[in-house]
Amino acid sequence: MDFLHTFLKIVSQKLSWVTTDYSIPWKRYVLAFSWGNTLFETYLLLRQYPNYSKTKPPPALANHFTADVFAKSQNYGRDKAKFSLVSGIYSQLLETAILFFGGYAWAWGAAGSVLAYFGYGPEYEIPQSIVWAAILYAMSSIPSLPLEVYRTFVLEEKHGFNKTTPWTFVTDIVKGWFVGLIIGGPFLAAFLAIVRWAGDRFVPWLMGFLCVFQMLMIFIYPNWIQPLFNKLSPLPEGTLRSKIENLASSLKFPLKHLYEIDGSKRSSHSNAYFFGLPWSKHIVIFDTLIKQSAPEEVEAVLAHELGHWYYMHPTKLLTVSQLHLFSILAVFPPFLHSPPLLRSFDFPAAVAAKPPIIVSFMLFQMILAPIETVVGIGMNAISRKFEWEADAFACELPAKVGGAKGKANVDAMADMGDRLGKALIAIHVKNLSTVWVDWLFSAVHHSHPTLTERLKALDEFKMKRKASVKKEL
Repeated sequence: MDFLHTFLKIVSQKLSWVTTDYSIPWKRYVLAFSWGNTLFETYLLLRQYPNYSKTKPPPALANHFTADVFAKSQNYGRDKAKFSLVSGIYSQLLETAILFFGGYAWAWGAAGSVLAYFGYGPEYEIPQSIVWAAILYAMSSIPSLPLEVYRTFVLEEKHGFNKTTPWTFVTDIVKGWFVGLIIGGPFLAAFLAIVRWAGDRFVPWLMGFLCVFQMLMIFIYPNWIQPLFNKLSPLPEGTLRSKIENLASSLKFPLKHLYEIDGSKRSSHSNAYFFGLPWSKHIVIFDTLIKQSAPEEVEAVLAHELGHWYYMHPTKLLTVSQLHLFSILAVFPPFLHSPPLLRSFDFPAAVAAKPPIIVSFMLFQMILAPIETVVGIGMNAISRKFEWEADAFACELPAKVGGAKGKANVDAMADMGDRLGKALIAIHVKNLSTVWVDWLFSAVHHSHPTLTERLKALDEFKMKRKASVKKEL
């Protein structure tokens, strides 16, 4: 622990200029980068947009997309691109207005006025921080509501995906605010209390708290939060359930519950995923996926998902994210004691003299935005690598379960790669997913390889599998 604190102290000393240098125009820097990022996103959309004018799918998909379905897919992609362009510029203008007119400083003063109304002064930093966070959330989310209404009831409705009623839309917003208050309020209070208690030695304590919080959320979310929005029901007995249970048993996957979720309540899009602690996992399948795909294809999708578990991808991603979090927190202490930073964002001298923890952390995150953009691209690259591995796992499944359940079980899984390919095509067709994708747009935005890339790789995996079987013979 002493070594860690020594290291963190050295980092703080190297960045000590942050606490005294009033010449750095932090707000201008943030504005410049945020606009630079918006222009870059616009450039990516303009690179991608010509792909929506193509009249035929890629050759590998020519037999799977009818002319009518492909035209619908192109129209859907084109409309989403237009919406992304407009919403991105609108959000940037909103953020610029908040920054330019001192919205963060105003919100802190407003939060202080709210507390003063109830008889509490500025010494109650944690309650004021919670109110400040709520005001900022309202300032950004309420003006964005028209965009959400348009996306749900115009764009998604136009292309046949929206199943959300106005009542569901409104109640989802109210429930979201409720969950944010019940979970976010205590979380933020604990976060700030730990930093205040530990001082500049907060990093290991805060990381420990965040790890515990993540573990608790694994239990809290499916049991208390998700039921507020969706209904989880045990997957009925039948062919699909038997196949998935057999697959999980063959791999010694610690399956505790197998759920069907009413995703069709809001959208026609489909998905499947698993969650849980290492010794207790839960698989969730969207009812839309069950309706759109044959049991054999759903089984193949789950084989891919279990590939992520087999290769410990969630654990690896968690490790990377923890290292990333540590690097952020390690650099934060000098910014925590930086009056120049707050003054740059229009905070009064009295507030800047003793910077509130939450304000410093929020402004610090805005300054880190350029680095976070690069980190996001890197995380996408790691995620795509993991997707390749999970696809390969599905193709190699017979070798993974060989001997576990006998030859009949292995033979039943021999065509898992073919079934996964069919399932991916079916999902893309039903979801009207874009199949022509610019490489740079994909690198920045996509955590999964494109459909044509995955199908090509599946063919290669299957050929390698056949070659290895021949060598064994």
